[in-house]
Amino acid sequence: MKVLDADVHESFASIKDLAPYLPEPYRGWIAGGAWRGFSQPFAYTSPGLGNRADVRSNDGSASVSDYGLMRDQLLDAYDLSHAVLTGYFYPTGLKLQYGFATALAAAYNDYVAEHWLAKDPRFIGSVQVNARDPEAAAREIDRMAAHPQVRQVLLPVVDDIAYGHPVYRPIFEAADRNRLMVAFHHTTFAQGPYGMGLHYMERHALLPLAMMPQVISLIANGVFDAYPNLRFMILEGGFSWLPHVMWRLDREYRQGRVEVPWIKKLPSQHCRERLRLSTQPTEDISGDQWMKLIDLMGTDDVLVFSTDYPHFDFDDPNAAIPRVLPESTREKILWKNAAEFYGVSDDPRSERSLEAAE
Repeated sequence: MKVLDADVHESFASIKDLAPYLPEPYRGWIAGGAWRGFSQPFAYTSPGLGNRADVRSNDGSASVSDYGLMRDQLLDAYDLSHAVLTGYFYPTGLKLQYGFATALAAAYNDYVAEHWLAKDPRFIGSVQVNARDPEAAAREIDRMAAHPQVRQVLLPVVDDIAYGHPVYRPIFEAADRNRLMVAFHHTTFAQGPYGMGLHYMERHALLPLAMMPQVISLIANGVFDAYPNLRFMILEGGFSWLPHVMWRLDREYRQGRVEVPWIKKLPSQHCRERLRLSTQPTEDISGDQWMKLIDLMGTDDVLVFSTDYPHFDFDDPNAAIPRVLPESTREKILWKNAAEFYGVSDDPRSERSLEAAE
């Protein structure tokens, strides 16, 4: 059975790897060590420093900064048809110096195109942007959309942005005109309604609460209706919460739709038709419970598989989706739903990677 992995995190060895792709004065800032990366609003640790214990790049770091490691541990190990690169580096986290953040996004996109996308046709690329400057983000989307492997815009979920707000419309307009999908991924800046909690396990358990408001914001503010060709992916936020959000939105819409006349369909219908959720982190539930959740969603078209490689809670495609599910449902989750979302029908597994060909 084919497998498409919708959430894979590539990286670089050092922030200085971006210096050659930056204009001045930012190149000098990075090369001279004036900026070493994002200053986190908190400090925490997590199992395995966040990654699998066997993840060690050539530089010895616990991150995936070289293609060969990912190829051996993921692409070839699981015979993936495609892997969607979503990164770790989200310039939207910079809350000032928007010009710098925009330049960082462009530099990172160029770095990924050269050091990752060019090395394997199985990779699907994501455009990283500085969402705090929507007009600049739209220009970056226009610039990167010509790359044949780029299929989506990646919008990081942070603690102070609800993407349904009209100020972010230029981003969706750019994605729409370039026929790119839009994905949302939580970041180290994402929080629950009361912050991070006191323990990493609290913070990890709270991540769905950072995703639900984005779905509500997008639907309530008319983004789904304004861009009927756009579709949206929620990554690494779980999925068992979706039926509740659909029901609650439908109820609120029925009693308060006079306030939001731009919404032309029941929110639950929007979700089923336009929204996709990655299964990672896979819930610890039985096959019967999987089928009950799918029944509550009203379709088996919503869920897509992802490993979240190289994180410590990596989901093995051979084990994460129960084999007791109907084969047609497993095939949809592991391959068909994501392949349809990203518009891929080919299977580049039969091709040698560019690196191997060289």
